[in-house]
Amino acid sequence: MSNPTPNPDNNYDPAGSTQMFRAFVDEQRPAAEAQRTQDRGSKAGLVIGVVVALVVVVGVVALAMR
Repeated sequence: MSNPTPNPDNNYDPAGSTQMFRAFVDEQRPAAEAQRTQDRGSKAGLVIGVVVALVVVVGVVALAMR
């Protein structure tokens, strides 16, 4: 009867490598999603900051015109 493994000295398992890679990718997804959420927050802060700056400039101009 033949041996089920063609080379018993070579224990390389390509399916195992694929499983390890998939586990690595699945592990990285939450970090990427957290980064996207953080980017959205910083953009919102930037927009709010610009709006506040415009209101201050308009206020100063309005007081100067009196």
